[in-house]
Amino acid sequence: MLFLWVYLKVTPIACQDSIKFSFSAEAEELLLSLEKPSRPSNTMGKKSRVKTQKSGSGASAVVSPKEMMNLVSELLQKCSSAVPSAGKEWEEYIQIRSLVEKIRKKQRGMSIVFEGSREDYFPDLMSWAQENGASCDGFTVANFGMEGYGLRATRDIKAEELFLWVPRKMLMTVESAQNSVLAPLYSQDRILQAMGNVTLALHLLCERANPASFWLPYIRSLPQEYDTPLYYQQDEVQLLLGTQAVQDVLSQYKNTARQYAYFYKLVQTHPAASKLPLKDSFTFDDYRWAVSSVMTRQNQIPTEDGSRVTLALIPLWDMCNHINGLITTGYNLEDDRCECVALQDYKENEQIYIFYGTRSNAEFVIHNGFFYQDNAHDRVKIKLGVSKSERLYAMKAEVLARAGIPASCVFALHCNEPPISAQLLAFLRVFCMSEDELKDYLLGERGINKIFTLGNSEFPVSWENEIKLWTFLETRAALLLKTYKTTSEEDLSLLEKPDLSLHARVAIQLRLAEKQILEKAWASGLAKRLNYQKKLEEGAPLPHYEESDIALLENANADAKLPIILRKLEEVEEGQGTQVEELNEGKMMYRLDMEANEEPVQGETQEKVGKDVHSALDSVGSSNQVGQREVADQSASRTEENPKENSE
Repeated sequence: MLFLWVYLKVTPIACQDSIKFSFSAEAEELLLSLEKPSRPSNTMGKKSRVKTQKSGSGASAVVSPKEMMNLVSELLQKCSSAVPSAGKEWEEYIQIRSLVEKIRKKQRGMSIVFEGSREDYFPDLMSWAQENGASCDGFTVANFGMEGYGLRATRDIKAEELFLWVPRKMLMTVESAQNSVLAPLYSQDRILQAMGNVTLALHLLCERANPASFWLPYIRSLPQEYDTPLYYQQDEVQLLLGTQAVQDVLSQYKNTARQYAYFYKLVQTHPAASKLPLKDSFTFDDYRWAVSSVMTRQNQIPTEDGSRVTLALIPLWDMCNHINGLITTGYNLEDDRCECVALQDYKENEQIYIFYGTRSNAEFVIHNGFFYQDNAHDRVKIKLGVSKSERLYAMKAEVLARAGIPASCVFALHCNEPPISAQLLAFLRVFCMSEDELKDYLLGERGINKIFTLGNSEFPVSWENEIKLWTFLETRAALLLKTYKTTSEEDLSLLEKPDLSLHARVAIQLRLAEKQILEKAWASGLAKRLNYQKKLEEGAPLPHYEESDIALLENANADAKLPIILRKLEEVEEGQGTQVEELNEGKMMYRLDMEANEEPVQGETQEKVGKDVHSALDSVGSSNQVGQREVADQSASRTEENPKENSE
């Protein structure tokens, strides 16, 4: 399986990319400039007309365009105001939600709803797919109860067998949006150009409103509602207060409301939007549906020439549900199609699964709308940094830089053993180093080579250093656990209640999973600390590092034995990287990595730190001074966007 994609000459696709629906820095700047008085609409000077449209229940929704525009403008202003101070995010969310609910009430009955059930449209989806060159002979769409709809094998399928392919012409992409009715607006609006996922959402809405759309069989097969937090009731969102996920949930709602308000005004006033079907009816519920459809299904695929990646919705394939495993989907540029091979053997009538990527349950809940109980890649984020005000900052930053680790970084605590990665172990060892230990790694004999051992659990810096770092982890985990309003036992008891809504159950499951990871980290820290205290008391000899051990480190399979300097950080916060890999044939292929890596939040360049470290080394002398200050902010806040000057 490791060489599968070289054999197929395809681009690996990580399933349902969690690209955020938040404004990029470029889009943010554009939006702020556009929030000044908007251009006059074509109807300015005319009387406001009352728009009436029949709802599905027979009731009528009477909406004054002027009244609606005022509400939307108020929403845009509220969502564009300054970031609330710490602890005020929930209050802002309630205010934004109140405005959204006013708008939704005015728009009731104005959204497009297809007749019949979703299941009624699956035969049309299969027929459309077959007519346009997709493979349909090994599976069908079926209902799997709590897992929802998925693909069921209609014959035996072998592991690694190519059983599903979808040609490019069936995909909805940013490129197809540029060739659609959305093209005039796209060519003139820089925010659309900067945000491919939003373009895809509006593309989806325009095609849904077009009875002659090529993609209508696919669009009709999509859920009419989702289980993303955008659909949660306020009391269900409230269950997430105190969790790591809540900040992203609140931001997701705010960003979606802000985007809706901006594009509502744009659609109503921009001349290039005059022919869009959205002009007559563009509700918040419509946009929420489109955002959720794209968020739960979008993927990056190569453009036709393979020079870059673009966002796409992949019909039929996106019916597959998730299971632990490996990425088995790629894009074949030669045949210009998305291809999927079987993750394992499947018997006839069994459900066919794919692997969505190494996501945490927070990412699954926020971007996909489900909690995966057996998630082997679950984790919680932890922000750490060396204080710039610390006397030994320059020395520690230099050692970290030589190991390829920033002085301030977002790491992860994992649900498995060990709870910390090689990168986090290396960081904590440097963070807890004494002055003499730092000098040894910077100026001592074979100091450069010893950098290779920082992330290896078999080669401690010293017993004292190990005791300090595991004590720190134990204390940090305990502090984070205290920020939750309920205990794990209370959450388990709540989950036994039969009357819990689906969303409330998912929120409590996520809250409990975070605590269980922190509890494991605390227990691991305690056990490690006691173990190293025993070694220190017994006078156990410290394992000696030999140069011959470099080969061991380079060739080891265990994560903890890999040399930090040879690898990139594993866990970038909510990110995804695109790495270009050289194939044996000399061709280039994209590797779409869905790891939630430990991306630097704030770092120092090695050149700057290098200058500081030499002066620091000159000033500290050879004596081990008492009173060394190692500041570690024990605050359990996890909602900051950037680390403070002090360590976190």
